[in-house]
Amino acid sequence: MKFADFINVDSIRAELHAADKESVIREMVGALAEAGQVQEGDLESIIKAIMKREELGSTGIGRGVAVPHTKHPSVDRLVGTVAVSASGVEFNSLDGERVQLFFLLVSPPDRPGDHLRALENISRQLRDGMFCKFLKQAKTADEVRQLLDEADSNQFGS
Repeated sequence: MKFADFINVDSIRAELHAADKESVIREMVGALAEAGQVQEGDLESIIKAIMKREELGSTGIGRGVAVPHTKHPSVDRLVGTVAVSASGVEFNSLDGERVQLFFLLVSPPDRPGDHLRALENISRQLRDGMFCKFLKQAKTADEVRQLLDEADSNQFGS
């Protein structure tokens, strides 16, 4: 699975304004709604589901990265977005560091394979230090999209 299979480019946020965990999730789900990927009426329910998942354990996986995600009946296919925070956000990460890169996923409950493949793709790509470094430096949604495209075509080391 590639980023192009699930990341909605119209919802990418290169300059995240949020300053705390719930605000990050709210801003990212809002971006998916603005891009027409989730319905406005489902916003609160999706945010609540992601926050409930966060209670099980932070999706801040370390090295400045978090992958908040949930399964939700309002979507009929896997949708996702990416956001970058220049200053980082406290996210209760496993390593205690602030998070700068966020990959948010919402998938239908009956498609667990897609959900797992997307998580696997994200974690594989994020093992590449150069990819992470460039993403953290991205200033526009177009720069983020270009980096995702390059990762999809294996232009990084992973």
